[in-house]
Amino acid sequence: MRALEVYRNGIMAGTLVEKNRRYYTFRYDETYFNDPHKPAISLTLPKTQMEFSSEYLFPFFLNMLSEGVNRQLQCTFLRIDEEDDFGLLAATARHDTVGAITVKLITPNEPN
Repeated sequence: MRALEVYRNGIMAGTLVEKNRRYYTFRYDETYFNDPHKPAISLTLPKTQMEFSSEYLFPFFLNMLSEGVNRQLQCTFLRIDEEDDFGLLAATARHDTVGAITVKLITPNEPN
């Protein structure tokens, strides 16, 4: 299982989780969800419900990824499997994205 915090303009909007390569969830952060002034992160993930699930990476997040030669170069440079959309999203959408959405990898707590 891998998880990403999803930010909109630097404000925590929710969490994207890959349970396995066939099951993904996006859940709005409760504070973000309950603030009527905060918009949905996309039209396909409206704030009409708090949690969404899918058998594939949500198209909204998939569309944040490079395609073609740029994708191949990123995967080669970052040593990521070209079929690992979630891994590529985690590695490339942390800082400078085209839109307002960025992500941050949630790392599990290591035992002391």
